[in-house]
Amino acid sequence: MEEEVEKQMNTSPPLGNAADARSIYVGNVDYGATAEELEAHFHGCDSVNRVTILCDKFSGHPKGFAYTEFSDKESVRTSLVSDESLFRGRQIKVIPKRTNRPGISTTDRARYRAQTTNYNSYLSRFYSGFNSRPQGHVYRGRARATSWYSPY
Repeated sequence: MEEEVEKQMNTSPPLGNAADARSIYVGNVDYGATAEELEAHFHGCDSVNRVTILCDKFSGHPKGFAYTEFSDKESVRTSLVSDESLFRGRQIKVIPKRTNRPGISTTDRARYRAQTTNYNSYLSRFYSGFNSRPQGHVYRGRARATSWYSPY
């Protein structure tokens, strides 16, 4: 029986890595902020291993949030004191970094794509599944009559 328990413990994948437990999420970061400025803001907590400011993969512009990794878990608790503090004139949000669990998604994109493949090829050329406006022509304002209605 002990062997079975050991097998189950060894085969179950960990829900996160050690870096997640030592990291924080920093929200509402100014778009012009650098990693060095964020590191200096959290300098009193302890040694900062890494600061990651996430950027849009197409435009390269910052998304407005960052992750900061510390050397130990105690630094995470001390950094939470700086929640709602001012950084470059903006009130930042500091919370512990959550661990993404596999199979749980906040957006249901995979299921949505599977449903949109059922449309015939003629309609899929002009209409996307999400936006019902035809994509085959350019919208030229209210003066020209169009085949779709938008309340805005």
